[in-house]
Amino acid sequence: MRTVVKRQGTVLLCLLLAACGAPLPRPSGPAGEPQPSVPAPPAPPAPAPSVTAPVAGDRYRIDSDQSELRVLVYRAGAMASLGHNHVISTHGLQGWVTFDGNASAAAFALTVPVVDFVIDDPRRRMEEGTDFADSVTDEARSGTAHNMLGPAVLNAADFPVLTIRSVSVTAGPSSLQARVALEVAGHASTLLVPFMLETSPRRLIAHGELALRQSSLGLTPFSVFLGALKVQDELRVKFKLVAVRGGA
Repeated sequence: MRTVVKRQGTVLLCLLLAACGAPLPRPSGPAGEPQPSVPAPPAPPAPAPSVTAPVAGDRYRIDSDQSELRVLVYRAGAMASLGHNHVISTHGLQGWVTFDGNASAAAFALTVPVVDFVIDDPRRRMEEGTDFADSVTDEARSGTAHNMLGPAVLNAADFPVLTIRSVSVTAGPSSLQARVALEVAGHASTLLVPFMLETSPRRLIAHGELALRQSSLGLTPFSVFLGALKVQDELRVKFKLVAVRGGA
């Protein structure tokens, strides 16, 4: 009886650690020795966007302090109640914009260092409402960051930045729309991103939000216990980009 209770307690502890985003242990063989991992074939590093902006239009520099990228991640699966929804954010955006007053002729490129992502900042969780009302411990935040930056998701060791580059900008029914080339963790994709643009003599502000699927970016949503506890494929992305004229 004591052996059964001990095993049940061990399973429950594993569930709680996984639910809070704690890094998973390496699998063990029959004798308890760690099984050797099979190295994945090396992937070429994602190229950063060109640092040289096109000649046409005035040049603007992304103001990292005023800009923000925010990603809302939702739990799923039969054991979803053991997990958390997450708010992932960063001010670490760098890049340039060229703009001559005509949005359809604008161009931009951004880099985002993935290690700058902040997991579940309490103020940002509060701003996102009831879906993020529960508290998240420092240990859970650390575990979530470990899993997110690891080789199974963003693979920060091999791909330290994600890059975003404009392909075209067009006017939509109620907002502008940018077709962008995105490279994340060695995977390339093209997205349509709606946004609103505010202009002043020396500053541009672009802001918007969209839903996208991790699988469409070449990523596999994090999952444990055969999918009983996992991350939803769909993400909500919010952004505010502030660019100042004449920046380097």
